[in-house]
Amino acid sequence: MITAMNKFDVISNNIANAGTTGYKKDNVITQSFSEELMRRLNDPALNQISAPDVKLGPVSLGVFVDNIFTDFSTGAFSVTDNPLDLCIQGDGFFAASVANSAGETSEMYTRDGSLTLLNGLLVTNGGAPLVGQSGSPITVPNGNISINEHGDVYVNGEFIDRLKMVSFTDNASLRKHGDNFYTTTEQSQQADFKGAVAQGIAEKSNVNSVREMVDMIAVNRLYDANQRVITTVDATLQQAVSEIGK
Repeated sequence: MITAMNKFDVISNNIANAGTTGYKKDNVITQSFSEELMRRLNDPALNQISAPDVKLGPVSLGVFVDNIFTDFSTGAFSVTDNPLDLCIQGDGFFAASVANSAGETSEMYTRDGSLTLLNGLLVTNGGAPLVGQSGSPITVPNGNISINEHGDVYVNGEFIDRLKMVSFTDNASLRKHGDNFYTTTEQSQQADFKGAVAQGIAEKSNVNSVREMVDMIAVNRLYDANQRVITTVDATLQQAVSEIGK
């Protein structure tokens, strides 16, 4: 039951973010509990058998959620012709300065390149400024903004700064933070960025809404089936207790 609810939560979150730029869907990995061997013990009929007991066979105790992993496959690209829409073609992330509730900032990473200008800064939809090679937010004066494949930012043809893009040896070492950002763990190791930035193009989420809806229906049916099993077992135990009481 808990496993079904966990799957339902993950699928619901994927569907809710199907329209979020650069979102990467999550998947659930389940693992079965160790099987237990059932035996017949203290049965008078066993006195006629030389063996001390009779093995009835293994019984499964169900499954549990072993891990929730993120699928980092690239989503489809959509041409917007908006100079503030950026995407990374290939592996890699934009680096941004993200503030917590206490006002402290830390560097986090995102594939969401749908940007806006806020007080002269290039910021994500959530208001977090992208940072340059020095790790500081990039201040952009008024003018025509152009960004090349290396992430170099130009305004009216004048070089301003280069966006900081980061790759990792294993994206699975990253953890979702919220607002489409990822944080590093002790296992995260940065690698040379080998992707390319494209301007006027946005990366869609890699969520297949139809597939997610099919999975949600399957989970709902599994949940209903589990409920029926529990109801049946409960009724059987109630009847057994009643009969034994008599």
